[in-house]
Amino acid sequence: MKNNESKEMYLETIYILEESHGHAHVAEIASLLKVTKPSVTKAMKSLKEDEMIFKERYGSITLTNKGKKLAKKVYDKHRIISKYIMHSLGLSSKEAAINACKMEHVVTDEMIVAIKQYLKNHEID
Repeated sequence: MKNNESKEMYLETIYILEESHGHAHVAEIASLLKVTKPSVTKAMKSLKEDEMIFKERYGSITLTNKGKKLAKKVYDKHRIISKYIMHSLGLSSKEAAINACKMEHVVTDEMIVAIKQYLKNHEID
């Protein structure tokens, strides 16, 4: 999979599903990301080759340690950015989530540290 943003979106979605009920399925991922099942299947093949996921044939999908580490990093960025947007700009949680989803793939680690400090300084959990 060439597109890092796409890879991160798939991993983050699997992470969320795994946290919810222990694993993911192609149909769930397709539904959440609003993509086709064949697109998910192709992405899963690539993620499996990259050793990011375990996938049973026609079965459940779970993250490897390597995949979980990257997925958690993206998910945490999303949460931090979303929280910052809501509290500093006063946008709704839905609007914050939409923007955080786009931003999480391009912001630097230094910016995340600065946002965390902002949230801490303003006593925002």
